[in-house]
Amino acid sequence: MPASDQIILPNRYQLIPRVLCFITYEGREVLLLKGASTKKIWANKYNGVGGHVERDEDFYSAAEREIVEETGLRVRDLRFRGAINIETGQPTGIGMFVFTAVADSKETIPSAEGMLEWAPFSEVAQRDLVEDLPTLIPKVLRMTEDDPPFFGRYWYDTEGKLQTAFVP
Repeated sequence: MPASDQIILPNRYQLIPRVLCFITYEGREVLLLKGASTKKIWANKYNGVGGHVERDEDFYSAAEREIVEETGLRVRDLRFRGAINIETGQPTGIGMFVFTAVADSKETIPSAEGMLEWAPFSEVAQRDLVEDLPTLIPKVLRMTEDDPPFFGRYWYDTEGKLQTAFVP
């Protein structure tokens, strides 16, 4: 089917694609990014590494690019772990594609996105995390190489509280 047949209908739900990567070291630490105080979203909160998918790249390439841009790390075993539809209350939502990777070194470069910090798995919950990470990080870090990708949905209830659902 040619590009001209790829019709985008007005008033249809649309997604902005993003990637989120959790990089581990020696199976016991995960790299977190504490958002710079100047960030519009998640300032001073801990998150994984990631960002927007560019027009000319696939999700895997976007994850590789974001990792290099934000950490300077060359990683191995980059794996797609799941996809999450994030409802924003607007006609456009976020499609978040979640990955894991393994680093052979803890040497990172500074990033304008914020401060990078290696956290032992056992201490991640004590960090001031972005609101979905207390649920998402344990789910992702428990996955084995044979686990199928998960699919999820985030939305906010009438009180503005984040709700999550995952399959499987």
